[in-house]
Amino acid sequence: MAFNLTTKVWQNGALDWWGMIDGDDVYLGSREFPLPPDEGDQWQVLKTGDIFKVVNGEIRKIGHEEPKQPEWL
Repeated sequence: MAFNLTTKVWQNGALDWWGMIDGDDVYLGSREFPLPPDEGDQWQVLKTGDIFKVVNGEIRKIGHEEPKQPEWL
């Protein structure tokens, strides 16, 4: 898929998004992944807590915060 990104991204059969970042396969999320990803977009992966941002057409990991558990769980 082409989103004008330099980061290679793909979606698997479970509708999860993955990307090749620094030579590693990195989970980018599912529903929280912005479609289409655009410059400046930022999101937190609900399962892992990793925070990503699109900078200069590249997806970069910019941080990590413990994922917040919904109140109803």
